[in-house]
Amino acid sequence: MKPAERLFLTLANAFPLWVVTGAALALWHPATATWFRPNWIPFFLGVIMLSMGLTLDFKDFLRVLKIPRPILLGVALQYTLMPGLGYAVAKAFHLPIDYVIGLILVACAPGGTASNVVCFIARTNVALSVSLTTLSTLLAVFVTPVLTTVLVESLSEDLLGTRVAVDTMGLLIDTFTVVVLPVAAGLFLNHFFHAWVKIINPYTPLLAVFSIVFIVDFILAAKKEAILNTGGLLIGSIVTLHFFGFFLGYVLSRLLDFKERDAQTVSIEVGMQNSGLATELARSHFPAFALATVPGAISALTHCILGSLAAGLCRLHNIREEKLELAESPSEA
Repeated sequence: MKPAERLFLTLANAFPLWVVTGAALALWHPATATWFRPNWIPFFLGVIMLSMGLTLDFKDFLRVLKIPRPILLGVALQYTLMPGLGYAVAKAFHLPIDYVIGLILVACAPGGTASNVVCFIARTNVALSVSLTTLSTLLAVFVTPVLTTVLVESLSEDLLGTRVAVDTMGLLIDTFTVVVLPVAAGLFLNHFFHAWVKIINPYTPLLAVFSIVFIVDFILAAKKEAILNTGGLLIGSIVTLHFFGFFLGYVLSRLLDFKERDAQTVSIEVGMQNSGLATELARSHFPAFALATVPGAISALTHCILGSLAAGLCRLHNIREEKLELAESPSEA
């Protein structure tokens, strides 16, 4: 690997540092982030999804046929556990309706691409991670709008006594536009122009990392006052959502008889959501609820921190297991 490629990948792997540093700057001095424009969010989200697509090939989808059980069960946990947690957390914390909408969008979003980086650092099953992210992202076109509609309409009726109408078809079209089209474009580019894509692939993860940083920082800076006024309640709900996503994702995977590293992978996939997508859907489809974008920004910060902690714990465990296996292998021979 060339020195420049190694540098870019190292910087990309430090994504929690960029997210936390950028968020701190945005809240301390909003001018560092308010240069960003809200109508740029779809473009930068497209960069994130395109970067993911450039790492895929058609053969990656054959993994579903080769190892269907962990992939299908992992995606099932993604779209049952997190939406269920989102619904429970929204009710338990008695959040305002703006935050309820944003929280539900986060809970119903597919796995985030940052989870693949975390799984790589943690030395878990990276192939399973990529497969879970890919499949949950493709299913998001239909699943995210439907789940969001059902949960938001139910919770709004409980909170307000009136149902907030959700444009399910509009959500579906928007999700397809900002998720599937760029992923498909990256997939086709990688297939037909593989030699060219191979040259730029070491550099695209850092572009994806900074794209999510720009989106998160802008939301935090623009909504600074609202976050400071009601931040404790909101942050508590987001931390609870992601913590139990990681925890229950692991516990339920083990109960379903997943191997240790597969269970770790599912835990990270379930706990880390595509917060950028949730933020964009909140911005474009719930303009009457101005603070609905805030949970997505807080979510990105939260799951990066928790994901880094999970990566550290898993890595220590897996390295120890590898050493034990090496120590035992000579005696067995």
